[in-house]
Amino acid sequence: MPETAEAATATATELVGRHFRVRDYYDVGREKIREFARAVRNNHPGHHHEADAQKLGYDGLIASPTFASVIGAATTRSLIGSVLTEYDVSQILQTDQVFEFLRPVVAGDRLSVDVTVEQIRSFGDNDFITVKVTLADVLGVPVLVSTTTIVARKGVEIDPATVETVSGVVMHGHVTSDSDIADPSGLVLLAPEEVAELAAPATPKPVHTVPAAAAVAAGTELPAAQVPVTRGDLVNYAGVSGDPNPIHFSDVAAKLVGLPTVVAHGMLTMGLTAGYLIDWLGDPTALTKFSVRFSGFVPVEPTAPTIVEFTGKVKSADTEKGTATVVLGATSEGKKLFGRAVAEVRLS
Repeated sequence: MPETAEAATATATELVGRHFRVRDYYDVGREKIREFARAVRNNHPGHHHEADAQKLGYDGLIASPTFASVIGAATTRSLIGSVLTEYDVSQILQTDQVFEFLRPVVAGDRLSVDVTVEQIRSFGDNDFITVKVTLADVLGVPVLVSTTTIVARKGVEIDPATVETVSGVVMHGHVTSDSDIADPSGLVLLAPEEVAELAAPATPKPVHTVPAAAAVAAGTELPAAQVPVTRGDLVNYAGVSGDPNPIHFSDVAAKLVGLPTVVAHGMLTMGLTAGYLIDWLGDPTALTKFSVRFSGFVPVEPTAPTIVEFTGKVKSADTEKGTATVVLGATSEGKKLFGRAVAEVRLS
């Protein structure tokens, strides 16, 4: 919970622009990197073998591009559950996600977590809340910036029968209120003078991509790919990522919110899309920015996989700078999953 009376009494809009610090550091473990990479089908050897990470210039395993969602999701839940308490934590939907990579997250990193409520926009009964999470290393050098937009509703009355039903299927071990003051993901509201100025980002290391900058031009198409997603994949991702929403593994919970069946996590589809892009690039450290606007979902039936289809096309390329912008697409059962999915990459 926020450790100041000011945060406890402030409204959500009064906290816009203020900084929170997550109480504890996040230590990035080698095995966590491996299990997350398996969960999102990121198969580049640099996620799994030190020798391959060293070939790219890093001493520890390289985390998958969407690995920071493990930290960001817990932070957002803590923010809603203990700070922005005007909102019901069960009535939240993620609409946008942006990752800006200043350098890869690697095994052995000890990351501090700064959280800022960037913006709150109201449309009818819904508030669109934009939260920025900045990860920095022990020297105060920024590593990654994650910007998440969620839509939340105030003062929603939840049917007691629904609460009772969902309570029978939820994952245990997640803090959903401010009752657990020992929660290491708890937030501390900082006074303006306590907000530390970050050091300059590290100089990017060379990348080793399969497509050379000279061979990539606007209009270059990535090979299409298909990935099967099963209920087992969803349960595994729920545990690895710490996402407790039962709509991803319980038909009862899914139907209570109007879904036809269990659906895949939005961040799982984003992670799979990152894996598709990396398969083409050949170097997971080549991403500098990856943004998605979610617009659809992947329904997953109990006994058969759902196929997710991926495509990509280079929107623009700068041969001299060795950079490109790639537009990505993902569909399930003929329906688009993203309103927008764009990656900015470096090429060797």
